[in-house]
Amino acid sequence: MPILDRFRLDGRVAIVTGASSGLGVAFARGLAEAGADVVLASRRMDRLQETAGLVERAGRRALAVPTDVAQPAQCQAAVDAAMQEFGRVDILVNNAGIGTAYPATQETPDQFRQVIDVNLNGSYWMAQACGKVMQRGSSIVNISSILGLTSTGLPQAAYSASKAGLIGLTRDLAQQWTGRKGIRVNALAPGFFVSEMTDHYPDGYLQSQLPRVLLGRSGDPEELAATLVWLVSDAGGYVTGQTLAVDGGVTVT
Repeated sequence: MPILDRFRLDGRVAIVTGASSGLGVAFARGLAEAGADVVLASRRMDRLQETAGLVERAGRRALAVPTDVAQPAQCQAAVDAAMQEFGRVDILVNNAGIGTAYPATQETPDQFRQVIDVNLNGSYWMAQACGKVMQRGSSIVNISSILGLTSTGLPQAAYSASKAGLIGLTRDLAQQWTGRKGIRVNALAPGFFVSEMTDHYPDGYLQSQLPRVLLGRSGDPEELAATLVWLVSDAGGYVTGQTLAVDGGVTVT
């Protein structure tokens, strides 16, 4: 196979959670440009239609499914809809996530649980549903964060715990499924990428963190999407159980 053809996703079907904004939109468009049909899952159906338009303009089919990943039944329903529409699921991108920045002595149990329910538990429910139908050669990518590996100056105990948990979940699912089922499971740990979530950061926070970034800038979502395409394609076919930091060098400083 020519080397560039290994990056193609023609004939494959991907599910992207959190596909209504930010990195989820970049992931969906990147997968479509590489040849995949894309199932778009998120709570905001109106925004999903915008993402669906990007997928279709790339020449691929899109299916928008309203999904709250904190609800296991809705995760199963999203996978069922994908199977009914396309007859297969080859790729899962667990991107849905929320964040908070409460001091640890002030965060309420409900606030902490909500982050864990979406970021960690929701990824598990989606992986569990997909793992039942995925065939050999399929791929799951959990979107963790550098906050699962280091700290960045904000009080984000729930978010950091959820993203570190995703790294452990990635290792375990890879151990369970790669040899037995042929499903590769990896994680990406993005650094500073401008998104809807970063809009809620304190003024000047991102700029204050740039000295920690060896490349001296925030990441471009298309850079992360390109990394995702490599990881889920045949080009990344010998990689499983790994967490790849895409952070401009933050985690080595």
